[in-house]
Amino acid sequence: MRPGLFLTMLMLYSMAPSAYADEVSICYNYGCTRSAEVQLRGAQLSRIHILFSWAGNAEEERQAIYQAIGLFQVFAGEQTPTFRDRGRNSPDEGVDGRMDCIDHARNTSEYLQLMEERSWLRFHRVLEPVKRAPLIFNEHWSARIAEKESDEEFVVDSWFFDNGHPAAIFTLAEWMKGADPDE
Repeated sequence: MRPGLFLTMLMLYSMAPSAYADEVSICYNYGCTRSAEVQLRGAQLSRIHILFSWAGNAEEERQAIYQAIGLFQVFAGEQTPTFRDRGRNSPDEGVDGRMDCIDHARNTSEYLQLMEERSWLRFHRVLEPVKRAPLIFNEHWSARIAEKESDEEFVVDSWFFDNGHPAAIFTLAEWMKGADPDE
């Protein structure tokens, strides 16, 4: 076999999606009362990874994260009842698959950690979820990242939207003051 042909075949084989490339544990039904393992196929992960190939700086990487979270939710919704989740809490009260901010913060953090483990995040690192509590009965949780160069923190908040919609990204300072994508 010619060396060039062998290298081409090896490259194509390494790019071929496996049946299941990764597994992520997600939760739902408010307060993570139910959980499920989501199998992410190689083709699904490739679709997300391509978003990051265009990111040349931290701002562009946040745009990729914004879109990637929506795709992760779509893929999870194909295997779990989370496709029924509606933005915020009230439109889906009592529905199997609903998610509150605790579920969203945990799941989004899981997706971000997968991106970090696969070295897709070149300009950010994943932090623990964060809570804001303007009133004792109005606390809100979100996933959190930090820009590597500046250490500026951001939240990646998917709770505001229906399943599959890209996440909102705010600076931590904006979010702590009550930032809302509808305002």
